[in-house]
Amino acid sequence: MAETTWALLRNLLTDRYTEFKVRLTRRLGSEELASESLHETWLRLHRPGHVGSIERPSAYLLRIAINIATDRLRSERNRARRSEIEAVLGTGGGPPDPALELQSRLELQIVERAIRGLPDRPRMILIASRLEGLTHQAIAERLGISRRTVLYELKRAVEYLDAQLENEGYSSSDCTPKSPDAS
Repeated sequence: MAETTWALLRNLLTDRYTEFKVRLTRRLGSEELASESLHETWLRLHRPGHVGSIERPSAYLLRIAINIATDRLRSERNRARRSEIEAVLGTGGGPPDPALELQSRLELQIVERAIRGLPDRPRMILIASRLEGLTHQAIAERLGISRRTVLYELKRAVEYLDAQLENEGYSSSDCTPKSPDAS
């Protein structure tokens, strides 16, 4: 396809909506998520001008919808984690426990020091993945490396952090101090 307009993509999405919804439902495992993603895709296609040259407009539209669904799932998962953390820490009611707050600050310092101890590329990959929430593919594209290299470097970075926490006397699985007799 030579030159594609946003309007042409909107028309394609409208004309083949049922087909896209079936394919997305199969891919995502949720008819509701597929429908919401397609609606969001349609809204994002409301732009003036030309998109550029797109060889496979149907695949392009599906990729947009899948990316929207992935972002939505990631956001919901992060929201759930925050609520679980707040429930465990009991942050929602009274004033914070000073001892717990001090312990948290010490743990944060240990993690920050360990992250600073990582070589540049693994540190950039860890931050992009865990703090910025980028996909492995997006990190690979940003750094000009393969997705496999991203996975390898991320694994090494996490193992390094786990080892640093262990060295400081923390269990890497739950970040709680080990009891002295647990060794």
